[in-house]
Amino acid sequence: EKRLPLFRLMVKLMAEYDEGMDSVFYPWLNSLPRQFYNGVSMTDECFECLPPYAAMLSMSEKETYNQFVDVIRDGYVPVEENTMNDDRIVSWAYNVALTRFHEVWYPTRQKLIAPMADMLNHSSEPNVEITFDAEGNCIVQSLREVQPGSPLTISLGDPTNPTPLFAKYGFLPNDCNTIFCKALHLETQRVELGYDYRDLLFDTQTGHIAPKVWDIFLYELLQNSDDASATEQFYVACKSNDEGTKQQYHEHYFQYTLDALKQHVYSILQDVDRLTAKAQSYDVWAHPRVPIIVAHNNLVRDTFTMAASMLEQMG
Repeated sequence: EKRLPLFRLMVKLMAEYDEGMDSVFYPWLNSLPRQFYNGVSMTDECFECLPPYAAMLSMSEKETYNQFVDVIRDGYVPVEENTMNDDRIVSWAYNVALTRFHEVWYPTRQKLIAPMADMLNHSSEPNVEITFDAEGNCIVQSLREVQPGSPLTISLGDPTNPTPLFAKYGFLPNDCNTIFCKALHLETQRVELGYDYRDLLFDTQTGHIAPKVWDIFLYELLQNSDDASATEQFYVACKSNDEGTKQQYHEHYFQYTLDALKQHVYSILQDVDRLTAKAQSYDVWAHPRVPIIVAHNNLVRDTFTMAASMLEQMG
């Protein structure tokens, strides 16, 4: 049900494709890209070259696409049989729908595409926003003064975490200042403490590690220590934002948390080097997503190298 608006939009695009030059949208459809670099477009070989977090998000997009294809090919949509059985066209329609929609919630939840407005690029500091009125007209409104010749930009997602943008859209933002800490093995601790991925960041310019990253590593250490009282007290301090109590625990267990973080950072660095080497062994003509995969992995490597250096200076 959550993905139904996207499914409808995909089917609409396929139906318009069937119309060919008779479609009123033909000039726009003909201007759209034919090749994509996101998770939906990746192969199993691509997934094998990504760190776990990026691979998880990219594979999730591919799984949704595969589910849509199964439904479409059951024959219950108004699309020509030749079109629905052509992997190239079906993949193109899904990617156009996925990467160019704008979501509205009133009067009903819909995913809409307004030709030309869908051409706006992403920025962490957008200068325009897209809205739709009650009649379905698309309105692009500036958020601040825009200088002549400046590109118009919107936000396509959380600027603190570029990996979801990489998985969904197939690009890395140029103005990315932070990345997720990649501690997927601490997902249980993250959920229990009520932390969001955007809380668990490494700074891409300095390697600085966000305080809540330290929290989840210490929380796991306390859980493994079998000290139920300390674990509960630290849990309550995290949930209630009791920074004083949290600081006491961090000071007391600092070396243990530091060692756990070092182990994690060096493990990610080792994995990324191995995954990047594997990606670079592929033929780029056969695997055109290799450059963006390598760029993503290099961003992780450079950030975690700085984080490792900072951790070593701590002890």
